[in-house]
Amino acid sequence: MANRFEIMRVVIARSPVSRQRIAAETGLSIATVATVVGELIAAGLLLEVGFEDSAGRPRALMAVDHAGGVLLGVDVAETYVRVDLFDAALAFLDGVEEALSPEENRPDQVVGHIVSGVRTVLGRAGTPAPRVLGAGITVPGQVDHRGGVSVFAPNWDWHDIAFGELLSARLGIPAHLDNPLRAAIVAELWFGAGRRREDVVVLNLGTGVGAGLAFRGTLYRGATNSAGEWGHTTLVLDGRPCHCGGCGCVEAYVGAPGIVQHLRELDPDSPMLHANDQTATIDALARGIDAGDPIAQKVVAETARYLGAAVANLINLLNPEAIVLSSWVATRLGEPLLAEVRAVVARHALGRPFVATEIARSTLPGDSVSLGAATLALEGFLSEIATNRAKG
Repeated sequence: MANRFEIMRVVIARSPVSRQRIAAETGLSIATVATVVGELIAAGLLLEVGFEDSAGRPRALMAVDHAGGVLLGVDVAETYVRVDLFDAALAFLDGVEEALSPEENRPDQVVGHIVSGVRTVLGRAGTPAPRVLGAGITVPGQVDHRGGVSVFAPNWDWHDIAFGELLSARLGIPAHLDNPLRAAIVAELWFGAGRRREDVVVLNLGTGVGAGLAFRGTLYRGATNSAGEWGHTTLVLDGRPCHCGGCGCVEAYVGAPGIVQHLRELDPDSPMLHANDQTATIDALARGIDAGDPIAQKVVAETARYLGAAVANLINLLNPEAIVLSSWVATRLGEPLLAEVRAVVARHALGRPFVATEIARSTLPGDSVSLGAATLALEGFLSEIATNRAKG
């Protein structure tokens, strides 16, 4: 299956591309490339689009068949459900976002929003369900991606929820469940900061916080698909309580609720505080930063103090080539937060690994988690092709 995935990755990035170029970029033999390309053509994912001149006979050029099917990417967060539709080349077609209120935390309620969003985008595109190659869905917390089980989602108090089964039954299409950290790093590997790098960390900064990891250009999951729970490493001994049941976790200081708490502690009567609405509060903070509000600037500095120390720990431990700040909090607080974080990291990280690490915000358009989720759905479809071939 890995061969199919690598070949699709090259075709999407280089299209149109010859079999010889695919072999050179993947390190696979021409014979292997020819066999896999034949399978992908038969599956309706690739097609020949012409020829290029060469020293010998002309070489056929491969491209993704944009009419070969569609993929769904679903980003489920604590405050919203985002459903995006992509073609087989992972080009964005349409998307919809539905808000989740704090009370909507039961699995059936979340599934209802996903189904509603899927029906909306497929209906607007006029796409029948049989053309959907698969849906990638990410949910916060610990996920058994093979079994499709939400093992533990601390902010919703979910334990061992067979979420993938619930979705497949309601959607009637293959559903591939995973954690947003895995999706975010896959998106960066294919389309963002990871395309030309081996060792990359993507920090998801939202209501929850975590780190997507890639080593030697490959997603790292760990023994139980729990690698990257950096948000639940201890930053302050006996510090703030965290939803995971621990105290002093990174997430308790740099997740959206933690940032709101910084603001409340600095100015309990701040007009930037919106009761029970962390998204509106973060938006107000962003506007305050742009306007030069001193309280907003202090909140960013306080957040960066904790975030920078935690990032420095990652640099000292993992020695990555790039650390990418992603998700909605990083987007809204933008360059002011990034600049403060870089300054703090410079004080706490070891010199040589710090110099070798680029710290940047994600430049991927749209929702990187839904893009990565759709990519994981494509991986699932390719795995089915491999399984069917093995069965003969």
